[in-house]
This record gives sequence, structure tokens and C-alpha cells, in this order.
Amino acid sequence: MKRSTSRMLLYCFALSGLLKTGSAIAGDLPNVNLGFTSFLDGAPPAGSGWYATQYLEYYTASRINDNAGNKIPLPKQNVDIFAGLTQLVYQSPFKIAGAHPGLDVILPWVASAHTDDGMGDVALNARTGFGDVLIGSFIQFDPIMGSNGPRFVQRFEFQIIAPTGAYDPSKAINPGSNFWSIDPYWAATVWINPKWTVSWRLHYLWNATNNRPYQGLGEGVTSSQAGQALHANIAMEYEVTPGLRIGLNGYWLRQITDMKVNGQNVSGQREAVWAIGPGAMYSFSRHDHLMFNAYFEAGARNRPEGTRLVLRYVHHFQ
Repeated sequence: MKRSTSRMLLYCFALSGLLKTGSAIAGDLPNVNLGFTSFLDGAPPAGSGWYATQYLEYYTASRINDNAGNKIPLPKQNVDIFAGLTQLVYQSPFKIAGAHPGLDVILPWVASAHTDDGMGDVALNARTGFGDVLIGSFIQFDPIMGSNGPRFVQRFEFQIIAPTGAYDPSKAINPGSNFWSIDPYWAATVWINPKWTVSWRLHYLWNATNNRPYQGLGEGVTSSQAGQALHANIAMEYEVTPGLRIGLNGYWLRQITDMKVNGQNVSGQREAVWAIGPGAMYSFSRHDHLMFNAYFEAGARNRPEGTRLVLRYVHHFQ
């Protein structure tokens, strides 16, 4: 149900490039869920129980944008990343205050990361490894039913990102962030009719202080704090044949407060991006589902702008 490991790595690429070209100091948002969840997001597909989900992602970009949306001044800005998330979810069959409680744990990882800045990868470089673990507790409501089936279903999750990933303050690119984050969300699905649905997931992101910040920020920098942000996934799909759904999916991110360095705000470094693309979902049974989503980014600020492909497999243990 969640988020992009390469998101954090890619933004570090922008950080490294901006610092070494003398343009600006960049922010350091952690990796967030941009496009990993899409169709029928308001509830697990087969009700209560244990779920295992594997996400695979390929991200490619040939430009990194500054605060005005222009390419930063590097000879090349090529980034190619293959990453993934491994997720385990449990939803209780019992109810508390009318909703099913549950637990969500995700381990992100980066298998490969290739860059080319046209300067021997002095500004753009990458590191692979495990990222920060995500832990969430949620409440899942049962669907509101209509005469022809479900009409609306929703879930609320309080999600924490723990700084467990590999981190080296001398590196611009790390699988781990070295700070705690809180990223709660509301997910819901609306059935327009029995075959046509719209789903969304809305997040608010808050980040704690990093007391071992990236050394490239300067010798006198002893702390940094990423800004707060809003981000969302949205999808619309239609069941064309039994088991096969096709549709459109997108995501949106906007940083709403400045990052801080040594407790002082740094302006002009807020991130933004949006993306849209096609998607498909095939259900082998109510317990096994395969999803593919493509996203083409636009409007990027202080981050890369590229293409993201996500493959997701969900299994419900009976």
C-alpha cells in the first residue's frame, strides 16, 4: 500500500547537483508513496486476514528541475533506478468502534541505481541497500452497501517512518534518511456503478530533525529538518471483463513548509510534482491480484522529472 524508495534517492541526486553547481541548498524529503497504490485502494481485496504484497518499480529521468522548473546546470542528468517494497498487512476480523483494526509493515530496498551527470558522476551518484522501515496501524471500515453492491469504503492509517535504513552523512545518496517521519493517510473507494470505481489516498507528511545532516550542507551545519508536505494518489478504473480492470492513475506532491538548516528556514527549495498515466489490474482470484501502473511526471520543482513504472502483486493468505 505504500511508497517509493527511489523518491528519496532521486531527490538526493538533485541535492548533490545543486550544491556542487553552487545554485542553492536543496531540501531532503524522505521517500513517500507516489503511485505505488492505485485501484480499489479503500479496502483489502478479500477482507480480514494476512496479506503479502511485493512492489517493483523502475524510475527513469533525464532532467532534474530547479525551483523555477528549469533544468539544473549539469551536462547530463540521467537517472535509472530499480527498487521495490516488501509489505505485510494484517487486518483483524474483530471490530472496535465499528471498524477493523490492523497493522502494516513495509521494508523498502534499492536493487540498482545508475546515474550519468556528464562529469564522471561527481554530482550524481547512487547507493543501493535497504531503506527505512514503515510501520502503520489502521482502522478499516466495512463497505457501505447499495442495491447493486458496495458504494463506498474507507480506511485511516497512522504511519511512521523509522530511521532504520543505511545512512552515511558523507554521502548525498542514502537508502535511509536518519530522521523520523509521520505520514498518516485517508484512503477511500467510491463505486460509481458495479464496474466503475474511483479511489484516492491522501497523506500529510511531517519530518523530525536530522542531527547528523548531509555534510555537503556545510561544515557549520549541525542539524537539518525536511519541510512538511501533502501528497496524494488517485485512480479511476473500469472492469472490462471479469477479473480485468483498466483505467487511469496519478499522483501529486507539494511541500508546504520550508526545510530548516540549523533551525533556520531555507526558502526556494520546496518540492512539487504531479503525474498521470494508464494502469491495469488482473485478479486471478479474490486472493491474488496483479497490478501495473505507469506514470509520466510533469511540473517538477526541486526534484527529478521522469517516468515511473510500478508492478504490484497482492496475495491474501486463506
